[in-house]
Amino acid sequence: MDVLHIEKTRSTPEIHFDPAANLLNIKGQSYPENAFKFYEPIFAWVDEYIMQLRDKATVEMYLHMPYINTSSSKCLMMLLEKLEDAHNSGKQITLKWFYDKDNEAALECAEEFKEDLSLPFEIIEVEEEFA
Repeated sequence: MDVLHIEKTRSTPEIHFDPAANLLNIKGQSYPENAFKFYEPIFAWVDEYIMQLRDKATVEMYLHMPYINTSSSKCLMMLLEKLEDAHNSGKQITLKWFYDKDNEAALECAEEFKEDLSLPFEIIEVEEEFA
């Protein structure tokens, strides 16, 4: 399976999913004009990735998203639900959500997602230079 890499733009995050390393990384703001169109190939890649994932593999997902609009939020939840379903079926999946220490809205967003999910989910404060 190939790496999925989508360069970030002003309104979309960088996507770097590496199946060999079992590392899924989304970094940047997300407010595309059509969020479902942007996230659709990501959903398809994740579906295929989960199907080929070995049971003993440990998958880590890193998110660092300073701003997410409502439609992106829905798409992100759909993506995380796919990972949660895989986790509930026995796959080892963890989520680390990074937020800039001065961005209370990003922290609140991460906390809201965490409330709705049961997979291992860690919220980590970072300095802004991380972005």
